[in-house]
Amino acid sequence: MAFVLCLLGGLLHDDDTLAPPQAPTYLIAAVSSAMLLARHRLPVATVTATTVCGMLVAPLGLLPSPLVIAPALISAYSLAVRSELRVTVVILLPSAALLVAPTPFFETDFSWEDTSRLVTVAASPLIAALLGRSAQHRRAYLTVVQERARRAEETRDSEARRKVAEERVRIARELHDLVAHQITLANAQASVAAHLFDTRPEQTRVSLEELVKTTRNALDDLRATVGLLRQPDDTSAPIDPAPGLSQVPALLSAFRRAGLEVWMHEDGTARPLPPAVDLTAYRIIQEALTNVTKHAPAGSAQVRLSWHRDHLSITVTDDGKGPATPRRPPGYGLIGMHERATAVGGTLTAGARPQGGFLVSADLPLRSAENTARTTEAAAGSEDR
Repeated sequence: MAFVLCLLGGLLHDDDTLAPPQAPTYLIAAVSSAMLLARHRLPVATVTATTVCGMLVAPLGLLPSPLVIAPALISAYSLAVRSELRVTVVILLPSAALLVAPTPFFETDFSWEDTSRLVTVAASPLIAALLGRSAQHRRAYLTVVQERARRAEETRDSEARRKVAEERVRIARELHDLVAHQITLANAQASVAAHLFDTRPEQTRVSLEELVKTTRNALDDLRATVGLLRQPDDTSAPIDPAPGLSQVPALLSAFRRAGLEVWMHEDGTARPLPPAVDLTAYRIIQEALTNVTKHAPAGSAQVRLSWHRDHLSITVTDDGKGPATPRRPPGYGLIGMHERATAVGGTLTAGARPQGGFLVSADLPLRSAENTARTTEAAAGSEDR
């Protein structure tokens, strides 16, 4: 392409007539066009070489024009695309001046038209450089945009994987707390029924009725949990209705019917809890008593709620003196209780007591509940105003 442009520029002669290109035109076109092959690897050297070829236009009797020095314009464009602005300016300003410097010495009759033509020739490499800088900025911009898009996509994928992992843990915890509790009660009730089958048939009938009720509740809870998985719009919503401390008396009654003697003591003044803390308190009590039934050879257990100014303390202890039962492999109950307490900003400790038995102790913050109440009161006040 550069070779053809040079030949087209050679069609115009000094007398402003069109004629076939002279022999020097072919020479300059061939040499300068061949030098463009190195413009990507050696842009500065290519600009220098094509400038030298452009300086030979006037000495060889050719009429200077942007077409004749097309290779110099292409090399100037390549230099601007691949080099820093400082290098481009330092190289191209002298190059533009050198392209027209020999012309006045080889023209006897120098007119304003010739001056205008030389200005055009000198400005052509600078215009090509401006186009090159524009292309460089556009490439840099596109690179930045593509990099941002790539990072955004990676961030979205990472966030999606994190949410999926959190949701899997949450569903697993719900399944454990809901279903495992009911199955443990059912197992205890079946054991009581088997123990009383020969000696107290009426009590056996009561235990079997409780067993049927427990298994029915287990199926309902399992159905509700599976239904949670099928909610495409809001999978973060808790299972409805979410239990709380108000359901603890019914929970203790179920354990008593399964053969565990359990008492509850409450100190301080009870206050409303936000749903997350309320659910967490219920699940901790439920899981602690379930572990007593499953793992501990305990005959009785005690639940204590202590209401403080800024937190609620929950303590579940057992005596560890019940009939010996085979130890089961450890499960995820303690892990789930720790996760629930941490999720609402609380703490939980669990371990054996020196005097025997097991202790589960949790401290859950009440500030969120107070803040919620204040927010509700403020909103109601603003509506009244």
